[in-house]
Amino acid sequence: MSGYSGGCQCGAIRFHVDGELTRSSICHCRMCQKAFGGYYAPLVSVRGKSFQWTRGTPKRFQSSNLVQRGFCEACGTPLTYEAPDGMAIAAGAFDEPHRLPPVLQYGTEAKIPFVDHLHQLPGHETSEDLTDAPYLADLVSYQHPDHDTGIWPPEVKP
Repeated sequence: MSGYSGGCQCGAIRFHVDGELTRSSICHCRMCQKAFGGYYAPLVSVRGKSFQWTRGTPKRFQSSNLVQRGFCEACGTPLTYEAPDGMAIAAGAFDEPHRLPPVLQYGTEAKIPFVDHLHQLPGHETSEDLTDAPYLADLVSYQHPDHDTGIWPPEVKP
C-alpha cells in the first residue's frame, strides 16, 4: 500500500493515511507533555488527508473543552490529538517515523530548556548496555512489527 501506515505498540489499533504528510510538529505545551509522558509530543497533522483506522479504534480522553486525545486502551500508546480543526497522529506511531521530520514547534512557552541540548548527550546502542543490563541478551519483543499484519497477536505455539 502507498501512503503511511502505523499503529499502537501492541497491534490492537492500526491506521493508514493516503496523501503527502508535510505538517509534522513538536508540541511542548504542558498538556502534551502529560499526554505523552515525555518532554514534548511529536505529532503529524492528517487534516484533509484520506485517513482510516484499519484495525480497532482508540479510546479517547477529553483533555480540554476543545481537544480529545486518542490512545490504545490495551497498551496505552498515545495515538491522536483531535481538535475542531482536525486530527494529528503521534509521529512515533507511524511504521516509518523517519519519513516525517518535524517542521515546526508549538507550545514553546512550556518548552523544557534542556531539550535543545539532547543531541549533545553521549549515545549508545542497546547492545552496548549488556554489561549493566545483562537481561537484555534474553529480551524477546512482543511489540507489533512496523508493518501491517493479517492478524495480531499471532498464534503462539508452546
